[in-house]
Amino acid sequence: MSPESLTLNRTQLRREMRQRRRALSVAEQKKASARLKTQVLALPEFLQAKRVAIYLPNDGEIDPTQLIDQARKMGKVCYLPVLQPLVENRLWFVRFDHKTPMTHNRFGIPEPKLKGFADKKRNRCRPEDLDLVLFPLVAFDEHGGRMGMGGGFYDRTFAFTRHRRFAKPTMIGLAHECQKVKDLPIADWDIPLQAIASDQGVYRA
Repeated sequence: MSPESLTLNRTQLRREMRQRRRALSVAEQKKASARLKTQVLALPEFLQAKRVAIYLPNDGEIDPTQLIDQARKMGKVCYLPVLQPLVENRLWFVRFDHKTPMTHNRFGIPEPKLKGFADKKRNRCRPEDLDLVLFPLVAFDEHGGRMGMGGGFYDRTFAFTRHRRFAKPTMIGLAHECQKVKDLPIADWDIPLQAIASDQGVYRA
């Protein structure tokens, strides 16, 4: 498949999958969130992790926020992605709890508000020091293939995981079951995952 055809197919698929998750009702979203929590809490990767990166849902993404309170009760530290102001299309991960001051990034997504150099240094976690990263997907297949929003933020931030000397972090995508397709066109820059968890099951890569 040519690069042009791959880009076209991914663009069309991304549009369709976003429409699918947006079409879910509030009740369906809540049920999916509760089921997702059950799936993730059974994962050994989640049980063993101490530093967990998670996200706040946007644009119909499956909602993992029920996991935040549970993670804190289990003694874990949660981090949210923040658009890095110094490097284009990369992420910082900043410690988060319900007292964390928040702001909105350029996409309108809530993220922790950093105040000064000391605050940034104290509350940030380097991507390679995270134990587990739970992040949203636009589409996935049963073989662990994934498609993101198209900005490449996670792919660029975690490109280092392609090197075997990095044992961490474990990368697990989260999605609605309706975002599953039979075969996903994969690009060279897509970061491979260990698993994908949906509201209906877990798919190992």
